[in-house]
Amino acid sequence: MKKAGAAEKRKARRSSASVQNVSRDPSSDTPPRKQAAQDVYQLFAEKVRDHKDLESRWAVLQETRVEYFRGKDFVSFMKNHPELKEILESDRDLETEDIANVLLQKNLLVRSDRVVKTVRPGKKKLSSWPAHLEIFPEQVFSENDAFFAWTFVKRRPLWQTLLSFVWPVLTLAICLFPVYPHRCKLLILYSCAGLLVLIFSLLLLRAAIFGAAWILLGKRVWFFPNILAEEATLRELFCFWPKKDEEERPKWTARLFYAILAVLVILLLRHHAPNEAARARYQKRMSNIIDDVLEWSPSLALSGMMEKQTVDNVTEDNNKFSNESEVTSAVETESSEETDEHQNDTV
Repeated sequence: MKKAGAAEKRKARRSSASVQNVSRDPSSDTPPRKQAAQDVYQLFAEKVRDHKDLESRWAVLQETRVEYFRGKDFVSFMKNHPELKEILESDRDLETEDIANVLLQKNLLVRSDRVVKTVRPGKKKLSSWPAHLEIFPEQVFSENDAFFAWTFVKRRPLWQTLLSFVWPVLTLAICLFPVYPHRCKLLILYSCAGLLVLIFSLLLLRAAIFGAAWILLGKRVWFFPNILAEEATLRELFCFWPKKDEEERPKWTARLFYAILAVLVILLLRHHAPNEAARARYQKRMSNIIDDVLEWSPSLALSGMMEKQTVDNVTEDNNKFSNESEVTSAVETESSEETDEHQNDTV
C-alpha cells in the first residue's frame, strides 16, 4: 500500500510539472496561441472519444448520464494508436499519463470512482463497469481501478440532426392514421403486430434459455443481456453474446425447487387453457374491434352523423305531432264529457 501511494505521489508530481511546463510555454503568452493550444487538446479529446477501439460505457454521475472509460484501457489504447499524439503538435512527446493529466486540468475529463465499493451478496467481485459513479477527490490519472468521464458535449452526428426533424412528421403521421387508405392501414397493422410478436418471442425465448441453463447447468446465461437496460447505447442494446457470470453457483436445492415450480405452472396453465369455443369467441370479438378501426373513414363518419341528425329531426317531429294529437284528443274528451253532463242536467 505504501509503495502504491508513493507511486501515485510521484505520478502526481510529474504530471503537475508537465502541466506547468505546458502552461509556461513562452509561445503561449498571447491569448490566440493559448486558445489554439486548448483547441488542440479539445480536438484530441474528440478524436479519442469517437474512436471505436477505446472501450467505454455510460453511467450516472451526480444525476447526470456520462460516458466514461477505464484508466488501463486508455493506456493500452494510446500504445496501440500512437499516431493520435500527432494532433497535440508540440506536446506529442508527452507520456500517456501526462496527456491524461492535461485533459484533467483542462476539464475535458473528470476522474470518478464507483459508488458501491463493497461486493454485493452473491457476487465474487466488484463490477468491471459500474452503473453509478461519484467524483474522485484527487483529479490525477491512474490505471488502478480508476474511471474517467468525458465532460464536454459530444458533437451530434448528421443522422441525429435529421432524425430530430423526422420525429414531428412521424407524430403527425401517427395522429392521421384513421384517415389512411385501407391498404396502408393493413400494412401498418401487420407490421406493428409482427414487431410485437418478434419482441415478445425474443423475450420469452431468452427467458426459457436462461431458465433451462440455470436449472440444468447452474449457469446464468442471458442472451441480449442489455435488451431491457434503462441506460444503454444502441450498440450495447443489441449485443447478442451473454456477459460472463460473476455470481456464485446456485445451490441444487434451489434449482430443484424452481424446476418443480416450473412444471406445476405449466400443468396449471394447460389445465385452465381456454377451449376451442372460447378461443373462437375471443377471436371474433377481436376481429370486430380491428374491423371497426380499419373500416372507419371520414366519409362514413360524416354520413353517419348526417343520418343520426336526420333521425333525430324525424324523431322530434314525430314527438311533436304525437304531443299535438294527445292535446287535441284530451280537449275533445273534455268537451264530450261536458256535453254529456249538460244533457244529464237537462233531463
